[in-house]
Amino acid sequence: MTILSIYDESGNSIGESLTDKNAISQALSEQGVQFEQWQASKPLSEAAEQEDVLNAYADAVKTLNNQYGFQSVDVVALHPDNPQKAEFRQKFLAEHTHDDFEVRFFVDGSGLFYLHIKEKVYLVLCEKGDLISVPAKTTHWFDMGENPSFKCIRFFTTNEGWVGNFTGNEIAKSFPTMDQFVELNA
Repeated sequence: MTILSIYDESGNSIGESLTDKNAISQALSEQGVQFEQWQASKPLSEAAEQEDVLNAYADAVKTLNNQYGFQSVDVVALHPDNPQKAEFRQKFLAEHTHDDFEVRFFVDGSGLFYLHIKEKVYLVLCEKGDLISVPAKTTHWFDMGENPSFKCIRFFTTNEGWVGNFTGNEIAKSFPTMDQFVELNA
């Protein structure tokens, strides 16, 4: 289930969590964050490769690409049996920004974005069908859980791809991990 929870910078929850996707989209759009849902034009197997995934979402990808002029679009997947899963997870757990905006669409699985905006932290549990765009220069971090399981379409407007500018702020340690967040909201 897609969930948005808002916290103060000390890690205290503020108000009720949202699970209605329209309410989540509205709350995030007020912060400059694009959030929407996409449907595949045809069924995809778990083993679907990049070409199949991009073909299944071709119309939505084309619309977004025309809007923003992406230099590259690819599909990335990570599964619990990956021997480097802990290393990949660690890379994204520290607060960082990007000079460009970050756009991810969850073809399958889930991940937790933490958006640090205006003295609040927005925890967005994204799942299959969710697209999220983190604005440029927005401090954030991402947790894929101890046993990651996701497939995402990634969009880049620069040829360099993912480049994080780490803030050095230890704020991420004050918040529940993805696994803890999922358990709290079960």
